[in-house]
Amino acid sequence: MDLALLAQLNQERAARRAAVLVTDLQNHTQRLVLEAELARDPLSSLLSDALRMGKSGVVESEGHKVFLTVQAPVLRIIAVGAVHISQALVPMAKQLGHDVIIVDPREAFASPERFPDVTIHAEWPDIVLPRLGADRYTAYILLTHDPKIDDAALVFALKSDAFYIGALGSRKTHGKRVERLQALGFDEQAIKRIHAPIGLNIGAISPAEIALSILGEITSKLRLKPDGTKIGH
Repeated sequence: MDLALLAQLNQERAARRAAVLVTDLQNHTQRLVLEAELARDPLSSLLSDALRMGKSGVVESEGHKVFLTVQAPVLRIIAVGAVHISQALVPMAKQLGHDVIIVDPREAFASPERFPDVTIHAEWPDIVLPRLGADRYTAYILLTHDPKIDDAALVFALKSDAFYIGALGSRKTHGKRVERLQALGFDEQAIKRIHAPIGLNIGAISPAEIALSILGEITSKLRLKPDGTKIGH
């Protein structure tokens, strides 16, 4: 591999930006396609599908076989609310290979005893979230049921590139949330980014079932095409 390409690939990895190394299997040439350049690339559709699935492999285009080496950042879930749902979600998310960060200013909830081996920030969201940042591989889940905490996180999330934003609460609760966000200047298009009630509709009742429904919805948002279909369909 060309050392310049390797250095660029490592630079993108460090910055949590996706990229695909395209290797022509006939003439053995290589080029690196950054996520920001996908739309302009001749293999745009194939590269987008490979990135969405997070899988490397051989593809064919116009009779030409190329190997796509996919580099996608680890999905990061920022859970605002150190609640029972978060406790159930953490081990499931780890099994899926995701990173989880817990944010909750209530120190009695956001403790290492309740969340061992997890990054915890016992701070208000408007203080800590700007430090954490957000990118296209970040998912926000708001779980406290407390507008003083969740709304501050939503304001930041809606201004970010996060690919998923979900908020716990009934339709009535979300209706009031929408009114508060509108009062803060957010338009309908921005507010539609919020998945609420959070999670897939599987009739979840327990914290573990709700956590499962949330991770299912995050996975569908990550892996399915924008129209909801599978790759290859």
